[in-house]
Amino acid sequence: MERADTRRDALHALVRERGFLRVADASRLFEVSEVTIRADLTALEESGLVMRTHGGAMPRGGDGDATAPTPASAPESALEQSLARESAAKRAIGAAAAALVTPGQSILLDVGSTALAVAQALVARTDLDELSIITNGLSIALALEPAMPRFTVVLTGGTLRPLQHSLVNPGASEFLEQVHADLALIGCNGVDLVRGVTNVNYPEAEVKRRMVQSSKRRVLIADGSKLGQAHLGLIGPLSDFELLVTGGEAPRGAVRGLREHGLEVIVAATGPQ
Repeated sequence: MERADTRRDALHALVRERGFLRVADASRLFEVSEVTIRADLTALEESGLVMRTHGGAMPRGGDGDATAPTPASAPESALEQSLARESAAKRAIGAAAAALVTPGQSILLDVGSTALAVAQALVARTDLDELSIITNGLSIALALEPAMPRFTVVLTGGTLRPLQHSLVNPGASEFLEQVHADLALIGCNGVDLVRGVTNVNYPEAEVKRRMVQSSKRRVLIADGSKLGQAHLGLIGPLSDFELLVTGGEAPRGAVRGLREHGLEVIVAATGPQ
């Protein structure tokens, strides 16, 4: 038992250091079976130390270094922190956004915890096939992997940003210039009547903007806390989008104002827990 405890401590440290650890990689590193690693990660999850995902584990929001305050010059949460906030609302948004997708479509899906909820909801829709999903999110691609070969999953390429496990410029926009998708599902940090749709991180805002330009239909996915907010990186004016899928504590006044401005808004209902 002591050996298992020591291995689990080392696994926990490795998950915190890397941000995501695959079962197969851990099996090779620790020279034990994948069954053993899965059991270790389950034990760590039950202790509240990690969050299991398909094929591996990520740090749980609030664990270890993830609690370190984000510098004021870059008020951005790590993906793992964001996963712990408004999780029920994000699952509801994910299901509502996934319901917009039909078999055979090409989809641009960007990064973030709400986009991850969309990816999970798409995988759960067993009626969907022949989807082509292009993403600049490593976590998004891993979440979509169980649906292969029903889905074709394509990564944009680009330069890695560890905080969101995202691919940005140089590289990402060059790829997106060569595609034109049926639907773009775009996350953001702010939806404001005057300032439009914005993101806290400018490099990711650049890629989101390119996704908007490379798609026929554009849909925003954002929980209610983002409404009325504005941040550094402009993704585009509200007129670039035809629909917002939101949920959670979405302010009624903000929703009404967006609708009056011509943006269709779906407020996804959160089911019983």
